[in-house]
Formats: sequence, C-alpha cells, structure tokens
Amino acid sequence: MFRFSLGQALVEEGRAADALDHLRHCCAQKSDWMMARILLGKALVALGRAPEALPILEDALKLAIDQRHEAPEAELRALLADLKRARSA
Repeated sequence: MFRFSLGQALVEEGRAADALDHLRHCCAQKSDWMMARILLGKALVALGRAPEALPILEDALKLAIDQRHEAPEAELRALLADLKRARSA
C-alpha cells in the first residue's frame, strides 16, 4: 500500500515519470488491483504514452466491471473513448 500511496502522491505532484515504477510494482503484486492500473494508465497518458496506457486501462475496465465499481467503469469508458478518438484522428 505504501508504494501505491507514493505513486499516487507523485502523480498528484506532476511527477508521473517518477511514479511509474511504484505503480507497476503494485500491479505486479496484485493482479486484481483496479485502482493501481487506473493510476498507472493515467500516468502514462500524462507522459504522452497513450498507446502504452490503452491495454492497462482496458484491463482496469474489465476489473471495474467484474468488481462492480460503477463510477470507475464510467470514468474508464469515457477515458478510453477519448484516447481511441484521439488515436484515430
């Protein structure tokens, strides 16, 4: 949990690049940790690495659906739609 909190704080401070290793560690440690995947995907998007973020955010969406988290599901659907639109433009 410490590394997730640290990653979250780094993202909030605009230091997404510094957060990546911490968030990747969280995702590797717990395969169903939806919030870690969402934050990792958002950090990658903030760094201009949307193609790398897409599969991570898609995995997070599957977890949100499976875990019945409606608000994150809606947020992820909107974010993914925006990313896919931008990608095809």
